Amino acid sequence: VQLQASGGGLVQAGDSLRLSCAAAGRTFGNYGMAWFRRAPGKDREFVAAINSRGRDMYVARSLEDRFMISRDNSKNTLYLRINNLKPEDTATYYCATVSSADGTVYVNVRHYIYWGQGTQVTVSS
Repeated sequence: VQLQASGGGLVQAGDSLRLSCAAAGRTFGNYGMAWFRRAPGKDREFVAAINSRGRDMYVARSLEDRFMISRDNSKNTLYLRINNLKPEDTATYYCATVSSADGTVYVNVRHYIYWGQGTQVTVSS
């Protein structure tokens, strides 16, 4: 399984951004996916997860007013829309996918076994 995250960059506070994660290597629409992030000097943080069909999703409570996760199974691609970016959103964002082919939204990182290389988001004030 290969996951390729893209869409990061240097942006201004208040801007919006859409990250993408292109997947290959198995039937994309059978597996739940998620975004995590790691800020400099901090632990990895859960951002959002979505189930295999894209009908159920969960965003970390502290982020749910600005972050939205979605997927297009016809394009084998996962997305993360971030609105009103803040300097504290500066991090490397990783997409990941689970091993179980079911309709569950997985929040716990232990379920995620395949990871992309990450895309850097830097928000300047």
